Amino acid sequence: MKAAYIESTGGPEVIRYGDLPTPQPRQGELLVRVGAAAVNPIDTYIRSGAVTMPLPSPFIPGCDFAGTVEAVGPSVGDFKPGDRVWGSNQGLLGRQGTLAEYAAVAQEYAYPTPAGVSDQEATAAALVGITAHLGLFRCAGLKAGETVFVNGGTGGVGSMVVQMAKAVGARAVATVGSPEKAKLCRDRGVDCVINYKTEDVAAAVRGCTQGQGVDVWYETQREPDFMRTVDLTARRGRIVVMAGRQAQPIFPLGPFYTRDLSLFGFTIFNATSEEQRRCAGDISRWLAEKKLHVLIGRTFPLSEAAAAHRLQEENTLHRSGTLAGKIVVVP
Repeated sequence: MKAAYIESTGGPEVIRYGDLPTPQPRQGELLVRVGAAAVNPIDTYIRSGAVTMPLPSPFIPGCDFAGTVEAVGPSVGDFKPGDRVWGSNQGLLGRQGTLAEYAAVAQEYAYPTPAGVSDQEATAAALVGITAHLGLFRCAGLKAGETVFVNGGTGGVGSMVVQMAKAVGARAVATVGSPEKAKLCRDRGVDCVINYKTEDVAAAVRGCTQGQGVDVWYETQREPDFMRTVDLTARRGRIVVMAGRQAQPIFPLGPFYTRDLSLFGFTIFNATSEEQRRCAGDISRWLAEKKLHVLIGRTFPLSEAAAAHRLQEENTLHRSGTLAGKIVVVP
């Protein structure tokens, strides 16, 4: 099979494109013919060596996939050849990834793809959707009528956060960096869109919430400003963090605890397969009901996986602002 793979960690240039043996499904695994894969920041961190995990050699990066079951291994009862599936959690903790024509996937990390949802849509919603869902519902316990704030309303996770908030009857507030991204947010139903380059974010958040602050602050930035965040979070509000491995921000302890605030941190690969399956059930339903729309920023052929990784790094690490939505790779 054709695959994008690495034999040592490093920059995007270490990614090679060539032939590798097609994997065979083992106990409890599906062999998936990959219709589309997606690129996430964690994929680039693992490839570069910034995040240390056990890596087989050669190693195929990529967490997300959507495609068609080609074959099943022993003890697989939920799927059969021909079924369309999507999922995430590949390319982590020693598992091979999805930037290939085929991927062997444990059945507990595969979910049925709804009719009418393309492979590109499903893969683009995978890791970012599960991440958004875990933070909003398992961690923060978001309820209808509450208000959610997210930095980057057109980013991979941010766009999922605002749409999931609307799907359960909550209000959504998001920042953007351009009029074009502001329109994308408004088209997704975001109640209050703030251009952080031209507006005072703190004043705008206070205006959007009548001075009460937000109930859930979903932080996607790698260097969070907790002084501002705590000030703009309502009494008994919840703050969610999921980025910034090296960050050591100043934290205003007094205002935080005297206003009964809570802080949650998590990573998707610490969530159990059952927790992730509950997220996937909502995601599949919302995709089918058109309550969740996936924004795909760029699509690359598998042979250009290195360029896809480079674009992700430019936006994640260097904040170039040249990407709105997800990067999808098509074998």
